[in-house]
Amino acid sequence: MSDKEIKVPQLAESITEGTIVKWLVAEGEQVQKDEPIVELETDKVNVEINSDYAGIVKEIVANEGQDVEVGETIARVLEGPATLNEKVTGEEQREEKPTTRSNEQKDNLIAQHSPEENISAQENEQAGENSHISATPSARKYARENGISLDDLDKKLMGAYGTIGRREAELLAIQQKESSVGKSDDKTISSSSNGEEPMLRPDSQERPTERIKMSRRRMTIAKRLVAAQHNAAMLTTFNEVDMTNVMKLRKDRKDKFLEKHGVKLGFMSFFTKAVVAALKNFPLLNAEIEGNELIIKKYYDIGIAVSTEEGLVVPVVRNADQLGFAGIEQTIGDLGKKARDNELEIADLQGGSFTITNGGVFGSLLSTPILNTPQVGILGMHTIQKRPVAMPDDTIEIRPMMYVAVSYDHRIVDGKEAVQFLVRIKQLLEDPYDLLLES
Repeated sequence: MSDKEIKVPQLAESITEGTIVKWLVAEGEQVQKDEPIVELETDKVNVEINSDYAGIVKEIVANEGQDVEVGETIARVLEGPATLNEKVTGEEQREEKPTTRSNEQKDNLIAQHSPEENISAQENEQAGENSHISATPSARKYARENGISLDDLDKKLMGAYGTIGRREAELLAIQQKESSVGKSDDKTISSSSNGEEPMLRPDSQERPTERIKMSRRRMTIAKRLVAAQHNAAMLTTFNEVDMTNVMKLRKDRKDKFLEKHGVKLGFMSFFTKAVVAALKNFPLLNAEIEGNELIIKKYYDIGIAVSTEEGLVVPVVRNADQLGFAGIEQTIGDLGKKARDNELEIADLQGGSFTITNGGVFGSLLSTPILNTPQVGILGMHTIQKRPVAMPDDTIEIRPMMYVAVSYDHRIVDGKEAVQFLVRIKQLLEDPYDLLLES
């Protein structure tokens, strides 16, 4: 049997680090080769890392919530045939590995030293010096950060291998916290012997708050959105679309479309097709800046923004110009489901030449979408609202209207092009039969 290190593998060229979200195994557990052992959150998606070896998890080096880099060791596995068919229990391991001091000696040592000296002793042990406590590095780190002494842990609660693990250290912290709260309450009661509650000044009272660590994805979203506004000359232009004909076409064809293709006919396929047709007329909106050059893309990979519990993600519909309405609806449906189930792969999010975002599903009437850099254009859809509209014959009709917005990088896209681009989308959507011919 031999120790083997589990390291963070190379995930993608643009991903160099991640955050440990959840360990799927615990120290002392048996694992098989290629079995998922930990969930890692990256800037784009969550991925599971598999064990490269079969054996027993000897040590978990990186804790949940800890940032790790590609190539960094996160666990150690005791590999060997003998570990595959048997489970080493804490009692068996303690019999094989007797402690170096008796319980009486441990009590004497604890009594002789202050908590500060005990903590220092723990740190020295991690550096390689002898000690009577067997604990994992993660448990020692947790103890130091939370000011607890591992000597106080009931030895019956020790984990596998007769060692103190992270979970045992957390349990000890909870016990000590409850004990200290009880003592603090006793002191408060004794200090208020007159029966009156102590008065606090308004400015000294603690207000209820909750501190939550931002997920890696949320931090990445924040950085990218701020960078987009700092690094691009972003401007937004608006228009409105009469959705009457699109809604009528969907109503007339939805049953036959579903029966033939096995997928519902939604609005996104109309907008995706309209965007592709407009990009062909105004190619600078399908470009990006690289140094002093413009890269004008001759392909149409359209990103569709999807909101998930973890934040906004933008999976990409590849070669949207080569897909029919059914193909677009099917692809968007599959990507949306993968996003909600947290099953998107890195390849689903890479690239993209233009983005569509739909705030209308949440009731947004109007917004200014932010660029998904390095792209230079993004279309914002909004909720459909019935409004009175002046018709060409000067009559007034109630029509289902949608405000649309396109944000663009003014460094390479002029206002005239952006306005005409949005007008072209409006024309295609208000005459969807013309859109069918364009596609």
